[in-house]
Amino acid sequence: MTAQLVAPKERKVAQKRIALTGNHAVALAVKMARVEVIAAYPITPQTPVVERLAEYVNNGELDAEYIPVESEHSAMSAVIGASAMGARTFTETSSQGLYHMYENLPIAVGLRLPVVMGMAVRTISAPINVWGDYSDVMAMRELGWIIYVTQSAQEAFDTVIQAYRVAEDSRVHLPAVVAYDGFWTSHVLQPLDVPEDEEEVVRYAPITRSWVKLDVDNPAQLGAVGTPEWYWEIRWQAVEALRTSLKVIQEADEEYGKVFGRSYGILTPYRLEDAELAIVAYGSIFGIVKKVVDRLRREGVRSGALKLRVLRPWPGDMIKKLLEHVDKVAVIDRAINHGGPLYGPMAVEIAATIQKPVYNVLATIGMRAIDSDMIYDAAVKIHRGLWAPNTPYTVGLRGYE
Repeated sequence: MTAQLVAPKERKVAQKRIALTGNHAVALAVKMARVEVIAAYPITPQTPVVERLAEYVNNGELDAEYIPVESEHSAMSAVIGASAMGARTFTETSSQGLYHMYENLPIAVGLRLPVVMGMAVRTISAPINVWGDYSDVMAMRELGWIIYVTQSAQEAFDTVIQAYRVAEDSRVHLPAVVAYDGFWTSHVLQPLDVPEDEEEVVRYAPITRSWVKLDVDNPAQLGAVGTPEWYWEIRWQAVEALRTSLKVIQEADEEYGKVFGRSYGILTPYRLEDAELAIVAYGSIFGIVKKVVDRLRREGVRSGALKLRVLRPWPGDMIKKLLEHVDKVAVIDRAINHGGPLYGPMAVEIAATIQKPVYNVLATIGMRAIDSDMIYDAAVKIHRGLWAPNTPYTVGLRGYE
């Protein structure tokens, strides 16, 4: 059966305020989205997500198949198979777990399956480090997944629900990942507004089953050989779907705002209108970046900030428009682009987008703690011309500052 998208209605639904960690907020969003198949292997710091989902299924609060697999490779294989049968699916991972499922990540794209995955982001080994940075999710940028990066437990909750609506939209049919800070968001108790009536979530994001799936009544073949005569065309359809999904992402966010009263945009600008210095960041540290902007403003520096929420598809035109008037752009990267033209992945992409040098700040690598004073010091050096663009500036790295 192929269901159609429910026509959007403008309304605000009743909600209640609770307190949850980021991990449990994601699990609740998955439950409210009525996911039908969950496959997961526990790995720090995402383990509480799948544990809570197992509780929901065990207690009869969620009617879903829960598949405890032996590895992340199997987790992604299982949700791909279930999605190919038309089920709404979910899995969660981080760090080396993501790398273990790597073989299957592009398959979900090529088969155009709307798998949704959560990721409590974490750095990579070696040395062994179970703490947070963005090394894992940044490695997915070339695969064709929709990539969201969220700032808080509330945003992670809301974005998981939005991701189902976007991924299953007939104009998209692509997998999506929702990332949030390992530990700084995943394990911190935060206030959260959630719908009192869970039916509202399904009304907003109904299961469309509109993607190509295995059906004995309508036989189809998935995962066939793509010879050189056809592979490129088939893969390019996924490229075009990802490019055009930006419009769907924006529509879904705006509609979510009308229904639930919260929307986030593709990007979040802060005091950028007349800024001469802009700080670009992502994830939970955007709050302290705004604090730095306010401090600089009080000292007479026209500063602003920009939060990246959607990394794929890359919202290049929007970024260019927001930053085109800014003299100096600093990008805080929370992952290392080893041996690249700049040492941070987002710095490379921002520089290519605005077609001018950027100031590349590396911070929180391996979850090295920072505070607003450290970001402020970097911003002041940039403003005073004490630091050259296209040169890495490390915040909190002993012996190299």
